[in-house]
Amino acid sequence: MRETMLTIGAFSKACRLSPKALRLYDELELLKPRRVDPDTGYRYYAVDQLERARLVAWLRRLGMPLSRIRQVCALPPADAAHAIRAYWAQVEVETAVRRDLAAFLVDQLVAAPRKDTTMLELRYAAHSDRGRTRPANQDTAYAGTRLLAVADGFGPAGVPASSAAVEALRFLDTAELPAGDVLNLLEEAVRGATEAVRDAVDGADDAGTTLTALLWTGSRLALVHIGDCRAYLLRDGALFRVTEDHTLVQSLIDEGRLTPEEATSHPQRSLLLKTLSPATPPDLRLQDAEPGDRYLLCSDGLSTVVRDARIRHLLAAAPSPDTAVHALIDAANEAGGPDNVSCVVADVVEGAA
Repeated sequence: MRETMLTIGAFSKACRLSPKALRLYDELELLKPRRVDPDTGYRYYAVDQLERARLVAWLRRLGMPLSRIRQVCALPPADAAHAIRAYWAQVEVETAVRRDLAAFLVDQLVAAPRKDTTMLELRYAAHSDRGRTRPANQDTAYAGTRLLAVADGFGPAGVPASSAAVEALRFLDTAELPAGDVLNLLEEAVRGATEAVRDAVDGADDAGTTLTALLWTGSRLALVHIGDCRAYLLRDGALFRVTEDHTLVQSLIDEGRLTPEEATSHPQRSLLLKTLSPATPPDLRLQDAEPGDRYLLCSDGLSTVVRDARIRHLLAAAPSPDTAVHALIDAANEAGGPDNVSCVVADVVEGAA
């Protein structure tokens, strides 16, 4: 008896997957057509493939990454049901974290201005480590009374590039900060850092650096960020990321074309869209500070191998910035240490009156 075949258009309507999605799943060998016309390349699907296609469609509607869908589809029904329950439990945990972040942002937007005159200051520590596999350390980390910075160099001149970027900002650690004009001051300093990096790489197109820095004003922090180093805030036991990666995978996540879980194994997860250069202005903004806040700046040598939940635990458990820095770097190296890893941790504390 001849097998009933459906065109890709008819199959798409029956299983609620678009032809574009079906072509993608064919390329990924997740849902291959039963027959492909050798002359036209047109795809045909069998009726008995609808059950698997509908399962794929439902799982995508749940937001499940394709790598995990492939595993679920290969399981017997009972095991597949268990895997779906486990995935959804993970989603609920992550949703709770995002809910807390939303509440935090709402509170920040509607909170009344601070009326107290409590003097605040920073307690800080910084350390940079080569990691387990890289031949040299292209990171630079710095922490001072006012300035916190991490830069991650790349290319043959990555070491002088990251060093030049941070060195060009160090005058901010002792300079008098003009009231109400700190972002302009930081922006001007970053332009100087950009020029310093250009001189350090001596015209090399394949070398440069990322940069993430915080400048302390006495009550707030001014942030400059470009690239894939990160800044985190630990407040009241909850961890919030206050920077956005300037990477290809982050842009795909923002467009809904990739899930965060898929991004961790994407072959181009390290591809940068922005680095410190005249053509790409950095992110600049002010960050409010509260007593008890703990800030972390880190290179991607930490964030690519240590999950945020683990970072939160280590930050919350460490009694001081110095112990936090070394605990985080140890965690990255225990996870294989595939890259240089740098961390700066600073606590916002009440100063002497």
